[in-house]
Amino acid sequence: MLMTEVKNISQGIKGLSTEDPQIIKAGEAMASLNDASRTSMLVIILAIAIGITLYARSMITPKFGARYSVEYIFNGFLFFSSTIAILTTIGIVLSLFYESLLFFEQVPVTDFLFGLKWYPQIAIRADQGASSGAFGAVPVFAGTFLIAFIAMVISGPIGLFSAIYFSEYSSHHTRTIVKPILEILAGIPTVVYGFFAALTVAPLIRDFGMSLGFTVEARSALAAGVVMGIMIIPFVSSLSDDVINSVPKNLRDGSLAIGETQSETIKRVIIPAALPGIVGAFLLALSRAVGETMIVAMAAGLNANLTANPLENVTTVTVQIVVALIGDQEFDDPKTLSAFALGLVLFFVTLILNVIALSIVKRYREKYE
Repeated sequence: MLMTEVKNISQGIKGLSTEDPQIIKAGEAMASLNDASRTSMLVIILAIAIGITLYARSMITPKFGARYSVEYIFNGFLFFSSTIAILTTIGIVLSLFYESLLFFEQVPVTDFLFGLKWYPQIAIRADQGASSGAFGAVPVFAGTFLIAFIAMVISGPIGLFSAIYFSEYSSHHTRTIVKPILEILAGIPTVVYGFFAALTVAPLIRDFGMSLGFTVEARSALAAGVVMGIMIIPFVSSLSDDVINSVPKNLRDGSLAIGETQSETIKRVIIPAALPGIVGAFLLALSRAVGETMIVAMAAGLNANLTANPLENVTTVTVQIVVALIGDQEFDDPKTLSAFALGLVLFFVTLILNVIALSIVKRYREKYE
């Protein structure tokens, strides 16, 4: 309260000050100090500006290469940015390794990699049931690849055929209108796809399957895979479209000149020439499907079932990572640490897929002049 009165007096606010001469004197002293500090700041800024100007003027000589200096600074900035990215990646991998080692001290590696049951529940008391959980990751990864396979069956053909249509058949007017509409799917949040899968697609699949006499669960791998495939269509289409458009025009013209139809040109010339890039696009889309979380959590369930039936509910690695990291269990609990082990294996799986995609593109890419 006292400081407020002093500040009010220093700012010249009337009506809130007191009649105490010491407070008035303190306010006046604060006002003078504020004026002095503002003046000093202005002098310092002017001195710095003049110093920088004089230094810059002294550097302007016939031997001074401004472009090379700017290039040096720019290269340093790029090196710094790339170093940050590399160190971040190394830090993530090391953290996964460290926490995974803590997990494997409690659960054998063979039980984790080859176990057929996933029930990561550890009892708090010894008299509780399921005092030792089951950490077999095979059902989790089986569900992951089952849903990813269904998604690629949906997104692969549709994305590739749409890319062929946009690059070879559609007019410029149609392409400028339809292609952005297709790519809007890439901007929709995954939680919206999850709602669509849980509230629309899953009931439709269940009703249709039951009308045919099949037993379909409320949450199924098929529902999650179909919606995930719809989400990945723009990814496959855009990458494939770029690859197809990169095929030189003289190959198309040469094929048409010898009497080939447009469909024969696409089948015999364009697709073989663009095949490495298309395969790479498919594998990158597969990596995207493997890492999806929200759609699976909302449409496929949380049960780790070891099954190849797409009409049953399954779970994926990313969903189990989220489940393991929520709750009130200790951080050194095997259930919590299992998330890092799953993340480590998933990291290597996606890394292998990306390496295979890049190696295919690099090995089979045709060089055109």
